[in-house]
Amino acid sequence: MKNIVILGSGAGGTMAATLLRKQLDEKEWNITIIDRDWQHHYQPGWLFIPFGVYSPSDCVKPKSDFIPQGVNFVLDEVQNVDPKQREVKTKNGQYNYDWLVVATGCRIMPDEIEGMMEDWRNNIHDYYSLEGATALRKKLKYFDKGKLVLSIAEMPIKCPVAPLEFIYMADWFLTVNGVRKNVEIELVTPLAGAFTKPMASKAFSHIAEQKNIKITPNFDIAQVNVSEKTIESHKGNKVSYDLLVSIPPNFGAQVIIDSGMGDPMGFVNTDHFTLKAKDFDRIYVIGDATNVPTSKAGSVAHYESATVVENIIREIDGHSPKATFDGHSTCFIVTGYEKAVLIDFNYKVEPLPGKFPFPGLGPCDLLGESHFNYWGKMMFKWVYWNMMMKGLELPLEPQMTMAGKLRQVLATA
Repeated sequence: MKNIVILGSGAGGTMAATLLRKQLDEKEWNITIIDRDWQHHYQPGWLFIPFGVYSPSDCVKPKSDFIPQGVNFVLDEVQNVDPKQREVKTKNGQYNYDWLVVATGCRIMPDEIEGMMEDWRNNIHDYYSLEGATALRKKLKYFDKGKLVLSIAEMPIKCPVAPLEFIYMADWFLTVNGVRKNVEIELVTPLAGAFTKPMASKAFSHIAEQKNIKITPNFDIAQVNVSEKTIESHKGNKVSYDLLVSIPPNFGAQVIIDSGMGDPMGFVNTDHFTLKAKDFDRIYVIGDATNVPTSKAGSVAHYESATVVENIIREIDGHSPKATFDGHSTCFIVTGYEKAVLIDFNYKVEPLPGKFPFPGLGPCDLLGESHFNYWGKMMFKWVYWNMMMKGLELPLEPQMTMAGKLRQVLATA
């Protein structure tokens, strides 16, 4: 028997396991997925917990519910990976592999910012973890005056549009609670604008301006001064806060660092188009564990899974991997008041106006606010649990298409 081992059973690892099991004979191939956590988190839902839209139970299910039949699920902690020996060591055993899929995700590292841990989960919060989102719900519920600052420490981060969604939803939440007039909202970011892509950044900045939300760009945070309630940049600039919502540095898994497989932040050096690890043979990388220059998001992992699985099958059959992944990302951005924006882009093409997923018909609007987009976002939780994680096909092609999009020349004419 030959062996494929998958490290991590989040979105990327689960989808890869499901697709591989469909294509490989169970009599010839063992597929083993290893994870230390029994809980599968619907991570896009964490955003909604601080505002009381979702509860923690809405965002958690047993991982065993989504492991396909014929795949071995091992609840254990991976301690070392040896690419030369093709061996994975865990706390309770070891596993040899013929091919390895790294789907170890990423994590927040608040202790990387000087001073942040001094007031962590008191006046400094996050929502990039279930525990953080739950604690922030208790804090935000009674926040009725002062300055709310959302600070992005550095890029890359998981779901780069989520900070925008938070400030838009905070405006909505505080308005409904009748206290918005007493609260300043400010987004402090290391980026040059609201987002990484110019047209989208302009659109999102305009929405922020309409909501009286200040955006402070090019802020490279160095430390938090808890005693004076300020964040300070490396240049010495300061921004005051009463409630600080932080997106701390995002790092890859510690085992990737310890095994010498990643960059200093723990992300695996990955071919942008084949998704094969550049420095190791027979290893593919999916989801947040990669260092490819696209969003760390569930839609991206979904698109990546097609390339990862196709290329493993190609190598098994004696062929070279194909460069089919184009950086495709599709993201809904909640803007408040039951509206949202949808963006669809890849490595080369920035978000453009248009209709999605059916050209000319939609029903979703690209780079425009609509109520339908909002319900598309809310419907995604059902799609995630009942279709994506169960290996059912979606009407979304892995490669981005220009059909239905207005090219920049037309869009700006």
